[in-house]
Amino acid sequence: MLGLEPVLASFMMLWNKEYQEHDLVTSSVTTKVKGVALASIPEMGLVVWDVVDHSGLAQGKNSFFVATNVIVTKNQKQGKCPEVAPWGLCKTDKDCQKGFSDQQSHGVQTGPCVKFDVLKKTCEVSAWCPVENRKSPPRPALLASAENFTVLVKNNIRFPAFNYIRRNILPEMTDKDLKGCLYNRYTNPFCPVFRLGDIVHEAKERFSDMAVEGGVIGIQIDWNCDLNRFFHSCLPKYSFRRLDEKESNRTLYPGLNFRFARYSTINGVEHRTLFKVYGIRFDVMVFGKAGKFSIIQLIIYIGSTLSYYALVIIVIFRLVDMVERSQIYPVIVMCKLYFLGKHVVTYIIIVIIHRSLKHKTAEPSSNYNTVFLSTLQYLLCVSFVDEEQLRVNINALIQNGQCNEFKAATALSTEHSGLVTDMPLLEISSSRCPDWCQCGCCHSSASFLEQLCCRKSKGRCITTSSLFPALVLTRSILEIALLYVAPLAEQHKDDQLRQQAYAQYIKWRFGDFTPMDAVPVIPSCCVWRIREQYPSPDGKYSGIIFG
Repeated sequence: MLGLEPVLASFMMLWNKEYQEHDLVTSSVTTKVKGVALASIPEMGLVVWDVVDHSGLAQGKNSFFVATNVIVTKNQKQGKCPEVAPWGLCKTDKDCQKGFSDQQSHGVQTGPCVKFDVLKKTCEVSAWCPVENRKSPPRPALLASAENFTVLVKNNIRFPAFNYIRRNILPEMTDKDLKGCLYNRYTNPFCPVFRLGDIVHEAKERFSDMAVEGGVIGIQIDWNCDLNRFFHSCLPKYSFRRLDEKESNRTLYPGLNFRFARYSTINGVEHRTLFKVYGIRFDVMVFGKAGKFSIIQLIIYIGSTLSYYALVIIVIFRLVDMVERSQIYPVIVMCKLYFLGKHVVTYIIIVIIHRSLKHKTAEPSSNYNTVFLSTLQYLLCVSFVDEEQLRVNINALIQNGQCNEFKAATALSTEHSGLVTDMPLLEISSSRCPDWCQCGCCHSSASFLEQLCCRKSKGRCITTSSLFPALVLTRSILEIALLYVAPLAEQHKDDQLRQQAYAQYIKWRFGDFTPMDAVPVIPSCCVWRIREQYPSPDGKYSGIIFG
């Protein structure tokens, strides 16, 4: 058994590369977009948009922008004209205030209420006239052919600790290779030239849909490098994802747009053509880590491992002896001692197998330890909608899958934290609306933790509250909560959203911390309302996953 120590230590050392010194990447990114589009734009006719037109404006560090849609307002000049509806609607001059303007105004009000169209009147403003009138972008997008544009992404990286420099244009690439290649995940994964339509497709979006209102796409470059001579590997890996909210009906001001103007002088009067441009911004994000053999790191790992295993061996043998004397099954002890580390559990398993081959396990007697093996005591925390305080139940006991009463050796003080400890035990009912249900929305269940109503007395169910769907069921809120933990996670499924909805309810009704580390219990009506919103494909539910 002791001969396994060097094997385990060597395996962990190789698996985690503990013999290496590591450094994080520093990088710079430059991009070059190529492509020409012929677009039929209202009020302008056929217009050729080249690189200067569709991607000439910088959008920030490590980013580039490509125009995909546009609204044009021609021949504007300084003057007085009606404000656009509905911002400046009026009936008489009294509704217009001279000198007034706000964030939605196109100019400064002059005072009169003038005719806007056949049905409406608006306040006259001093502005660039005529003011921009159209609010929604054209569908389909006028510059949707930008899908075929290409971009060269040049990424130079450096690992300062090793003075190692590299770029994503690999040394073996020639000028001919670079001009002729196009990125493909399977056939050409290291080509730094990307077709914009392929980038959006790799992000699991449709270019034609995204081009209408614009958006933000992330291009992620990962460098995981091994700089050892015999195992040298340092190649880029590309991945793509959408970074903004894509559905218009789920967010205000969707997509991405900005305005610019082209000025001219006609008969001594300055004119301008106003462009409201929609497009896609591509953010290039670089991540990387490099490792290289270090004798110092190897010595530190060997020394810490030897001291660790020497101590663990002594502790584990003593614990196993205690287990055998107390006749408590070893699996219970393994669970309780897991916090000591995964190697501890491994050693316990080895020692138990070794001892079990030499000794026969005695039949457990009918004492307290035997009862403890088939019984788990739960400290439950309950929040009723018709009570202001939380209830903590220390008398609930699950034994062999059923609810029983267990008298605890110590009782919780009723004056501590204002907690109530007299929550009655729940009875299992087989009807559609169980006897213990007070709100009329609960379901029968054989699970003890799902036999709870949201109320102590008859009344309205908490699921009918306007806050319940807003805080617990809204998909966008649940996705944001999940992305807060894992910002680059893949698209969320109903199973993840259902578990997050449980967590949202617990935070809402119990706060961040439950008293005395009690397990918060979600009422049956709330559990089934969440499951109706985010059902399991096979109709089976594993219950709430804590932690």
